Amino acid sequence: MKVLGIGNAIVDVICKVKESFLSENNLTKSTMKLVDEAEFKKLLSNLNIEETIAGGSVANSIVGLSQLGNSVSFIGKVNNDKLGNKYEKSLINEKVKYCYQKKEETIPTGTCLILITPDSERTMCTFLGISGKISDKDIDENAVKNSELIFLEGYLWDDGDPKTAFNKAISISKKTAMTLSDKFCVDRHKKNFLDLVNNKLDITFANELEILSLIDAKNFDEVISFSKQIGKLIVITRSEKGSLAIQKNEIIECESEKNLKIVDLTGAGDLFAAGFLHGHVNKLSIKESLKKGTEMASKIIQKIGARLN
Repeated sequence: MKVLGIGNAIVDVICKVKESFLSENNLTKSTMKLVDEAEFKKLLSNLNIEETIAGGSVANSIVGLSQLGNSVSFIGKVNNDKLGNKYEKSLINEKVKYCYQKKEETIPTGTCLILITPDSERTMCTFLGISGKISDKDIDENAVKNSELIFLEGYLWDDGDPKTAFNKAISISKKTAMTLSDKFCVDRHKKNFLDLVNNKLDITFANELEILSLIDAKNFDEVISFSKQIGKLIVITRSEKGSLAIQKNEIIECESEKNLKIVDLTGAGDLFAAGFLHGHVNKLSIKESLKKGTEMASKIIQKIGARLN
């Protein structure tokens, strides 16, 4: 296997809403909020569903990698319920090897309500369900050892069981990449994330807000200095300012694509990571990998959802 993804196994429920829906429900635009099952059902009760699809940040990236012709697999925890079965089928249909044995659980499969406002921004309300309960026992050792690279997500990190899952996977992997996922995630787990970036990860993906928050930087120059200093590969997306990768003293930049008809920013970061990792595992240059990431992100933001086909 080229890449094994380990992440939240979440069924995405996509709905279009007016701006007022966010304020009425005390939601902050463009962020991800964790909700319980009751709040999830209450929010959904007033909405029309546009699309339901197997999601989760790293799962989106893994499907993108599969669509680019790479052999990939995924570990994510679902219940043996209707949504869990739908989730597994959706991945298998995308030629992703699913390396998790479903069991009967007391907690349902996780779901994420993706609310798209008229400006194409997406605001997420996530009921993690069983997906957030992943532990070291759920990590298929052979799947990790047989992959060139594992890809983790900040959304999945938490003290307790998920931490044991991360540590086990990292300790036996050949190479580890991770996305910081979300500024709120970074703020909540700053000390742990900083330790991961400094000492355990080979590749870190972040957007500008996330990396600024991680190191409490006052400006982007401080981010460049930090990234050069740690000597790992740090890949940063900056929306319309494009993207860049920093490795040791080298800074490689890539412009964003212009004149796009943006309809939904869901999955932009996930598909960027897919494009970049495709380049990385197929021995393309960092510049070519950034270009592939930009191309994939540009395609996905011109359609609804986080799947290219």
